[in-house]
Amino acid sequence: MKSMHKLFESFGELIYVVAMADGVIQKEELTIIEKRLSDHRWGKDIKWSFDYEVEKKNDIEDLYKKVIAYCEDHGPDEEYDFLLEVLNEIAKASDGIIKEEKEKIDGFVNNLTQKFREDIERINQR
Repeated sequence: MKSMHKLFESFGELIYVVAMADGVIQKEELTIIEKRLSDHRWGKDIKWSFDYEVEKKNDIEDLYKKVIAYCEDHGPDEEYDFLLEVLNEIAKASDGIIKEEKEKIDGFVNNLTQKFREDIERINQR
């Protein structure tokens, strides 16, 4: 059975994963997260999940696998489009670092968001 609460909890976890791609959550990323989630009807739940992960500092690879597993169980959902928009905005927000770090971060974030996009497409085609 689909649980929207669990889906949005997973969104918060994945937002944390992308924000932590460089090892630290930047002020610009937090600003985007807070703004985008304040406009979403489930934003408080997503933000709670994000904040929980910030506090617990769980492993981002394990979290990513957990999110994908849940999304596969959950199946297609139009809310994935919102999540991908937020992830792309967060990925673009990491301007406060030296060029070499930014290239590495962007590469990791782009790979991560691309993999998630491909996984979601696969999930939606079931």
